[in-house]
Amino acid sequence: MKVVFMGTPEFALPSLKMLIEEGYDVIAVVTQPDKPAGRGKKIVMPPVKEYALKNDIAVLQPEKIKTKDFLETLTQIKPDLLVTAAYGKILSKELLEVPKYGCINVHGSLLPKLRGAAPVHWSIINGDKHTGITTMFTDEGLDTGDMLLKESIPISDDMTAGELHDNLADLGAKVLKNTLEQLKDGSLKRTPQSEDQATYAILINKEIGKINWSKSSHEVHNLIRGTNPWPGAFTFYEGCKMKVWKSEFVDDNSHDYKPGTISKVDKDGVLVFCKVGKVRIKEVQFDSCRKMCVEDYICGHKIDEGEILG
Repeated sequence: MKVVFMGTPEFALPSLKMLIEEGYDVIAVVTQPDKPAGRGKKIVMPPVKEYALKNDIAVLQPEKIKTKDFLETLTQIKPDLLVTAAYGKILSKELLEVPKYGCINVHGSLLPKLRGAAPVHWSIINGDKHTGITTMFTDEGLDTGDMLLKESIPISDDMTAGELHDNLADLGAKVLKNTLEQLKDGSLKRTPQSEDQATYAILINKEIGKINWSKSSHEVHNLIRGTNPWPGAFTFYEGCKMKVWKSEFVDDNSHDYKPGTISKVDKDGVLVFCKVGKVRIKEVQFDSCRKMCVEDYICGHKIDEGEILG
């Protein structure tokens, strides 16, 4: 089976590796263009491109995919199947009609819940206790195609978005492998999605990481771990931006303190009142400084009890 793989970030790598290891004929990889990254704005290639080049697979990086030129290119190489995983662009009806078997997408949620760009982040920010992978036949909508296979995994109370991302990336390769095996033997079944149950995971930006201490301790803790490692949760201490990388839920008891008030500072962390309950900040980072656990930070810096964050 001739496959064109479409993906861009680290999430897509296990699925691409699986295709190669299982002997699928990956005739091309389509990925986003190289982009500047880091403080030096050095041009870097997407992880999928780097892996494809190491395995002598042709790489296509169109700026736009809804063009006549790209349609002609895809038509000429005649794939039997498109496989997408975190590619980042919606495919047109014309592109989806090129391969014999259509397009199968690997999505990082249990559809129809959390359609869209950032299901991994939002599953944690929303406080979900489990999530998973859904493979689906792609249509012209935003993750609206018929579902194929699903597999779920639990989300622990201290799991970060980065940890969940890695778990789902590996699970995605496993579910994709099973999906393609059923496609080949003719046993693959399609299940339409329920629009009534659909929710959406909007694109994450840096401002989403701003901590609102007027929310509950559960919500604050979920935001901190749901934005780790990117974009990072943050608040302000005495006018200085303070990134919060790790926290722990303490309680959800009611109190009379102003949200954001620092209750206690010691080697265990910075205890902060939320609107309901408290969280303990475990790891911080101020501008121009490295990440530090609170125990190390307070050895050379002061964080005063009674101050109000935010």
